[in-house]
Amino acid sequence: MMRRTEPPPPPDEELAPLPCSAVLTHHWLVRRRGGERVLEALGELVRDGPIFTLVHDPAGLGDWPLARRPVHTSWLQRLPGARRHYPKLLPLMPVAARRLRLPPVDLVVCSDAALAKAMTPDARSRVVCYCHSPMRYVWDLADEYGRTLPAPLRPLWPAVCARLRAADRAAAQRVDVFVANSRHVAERVRRHYGRDARVVHPPVDLPDARGVRPRRREDFLLCVGYHVPYKRLDLAVAAAAALRRPLVVIGEGPDVARLRAGAPGDVTWLGWQPDETILNCYRRAAALLFPGEEDFGLVPVEAMAQGCPVVAYGVGGATETVVPDVTGALVPAQTVDAFVSALQSVLARDWNPAVMREHAEAFGRRRFLRDMRGLLAQALGRAD
Repeated sequence: MMRRTEPPPPPDEELAPLPCSAVLTHHWLVRRRGGERVLEALGELVRDGPIFTLVHDPAGLGDWPLARRPVHTSWLQRLPGARRHYPKLLPLMPVAARRLRLPPVDLVVCSDAALAKAMTPDARSRVVCYCHSPMRYVWDLADEYGRTLPAPLRPLWPAVCARLRAADRAAAQRVDVFVANSRHVAERVRRHYGRDARVVHPPVDLPDARGVRPRRREDFLLCVGYHVPYKRLDLAVAAAAALRRPLVVIGEGPDVARLRAGAPGDVTWLGWQPDETILNCYRRAAALLFPGEEDFGLVPVEAMAQGCPVVAYGVGGATETVVPDVTGALVPAQTVDAFVSALQSVLARDWNPAVMREHAEAFGRRRFLRDMRGLLAQALGRAD
């Protein structure tokens, strides 16, 4: 006798792909970081839609969930060394983006921290931009970025920066709906573009709640990310050394090269690591250090989901994710003394990993997909 099987559960309409023609756009696809993870989630709502980007490096993305989709690039892709040195092509990006003409589709879903929104949509398309941040190096950190340029180029930067700002602001006016990844970024969208933005926090892949349990944590502190100067890896290194605690640094970036040789204390530099290695470090570390001002910051939520307390600078996205005395501490100043004081308090107490995991659920993937699907449907006039 054949065994009867239960019919499959009905599809979850709140998470189903949108029944429309659509494309995805992204500033550049060269490394799988936070913005690319958001793009992956958006791809679940826009099934089979091609991707348009300025520069694409498949090797840098590794085992990427959207690898089978067609990827269309700008003419910058054909320049020698573009995949590696794309930041140096910044002055050419507005022209390259405008020359990328998108097909006549119902919906353009733009994932952007630069000029993806400057690509030229068809007149029939509705454009929804998920803004990770207006370009930091053009708006809020323009002076700091200019000082990193070779000396002969620094006098040219103010004029180039003004052109980039104008192009970015003009592109923002062609967006029908802005979505920001935090209230912090929504305020910057309003200030720089004169546009309102809805807030939908990025998706975090959460562990099974049964796997988050009290455990004896090890002695080391942890710092994870792509380490550029504004993320203040130097503070994490100095605070760990002051407390004579080992520090594990995961990720690459300019500050790794700058700090590695002369870093005080006991620092282990692991470079880029697969997700499972990072999760294992979250499960074992005494605390995560997050000393930069971030637009949102997936890393603190990932750590809290694994029961790891977070010590973060109390400005920007961290104020929307870290709950003092529940999931960690917010530090009032970017100084070594302030971080040492906060760390001493955090390391002296016990933390409840189940409470941390419950808090992290508010930033889960299902919530992101549900909220974004609703906004995309509204943009299409299909609020279902």
